[in-house]
Amino acid sequence: MDREDFMLAVLSAGKGQAYRPVQVQKLFFLIDKNIAELVEGPHFDFVPYDYGPFDKAVYEELNRLEKIADVELCPERTWNNYRLTAEGQKKGDKLHLFLDPSAQDYIKRASDFVTSISFTQLVSAIYKAYPDMRVNSVFQG
Repeated sequence: MDREDFMLAVLSAGKGQAYRPVQVQKLFFLIDKNIAELVEGPHFDFVPYDYGPFDKAVYEELNRLEKIADVELCPERTWNNYRLTAEGQKKGDKLHLFLDPSAQDYIKRASDFVTSISFTQLVSAIYKAYPDMRVNSVFQG
């Protein structure tokens, strides 16, 4: 599965939910960090940044998926949120089934986790679990 297909499979777990930038970055970080071997990863190269683990390739891939109408950009204030289109959701649901059942379960739980808590809680939880990702932080929460 290539990286674009992988991203569709992961984002399909949100069942149409829009992910904020911090949520999408932390979701793919958690997957790469904790179940890479189950998803033929890691798929990204996360580095410590202003708000924890970051890889600009996450946004680059999402923008590519937007160009082929699988992802919708949802502007909010000064950033974009990301949601699968109906077509992207269909593709993602099919691709999700090709993942190991343990990976499917972890991805669903990770997606629910990153979308269920506040920005501050999410970044703080990542820093607590992965203190090495705090090195370049501007966040003091």
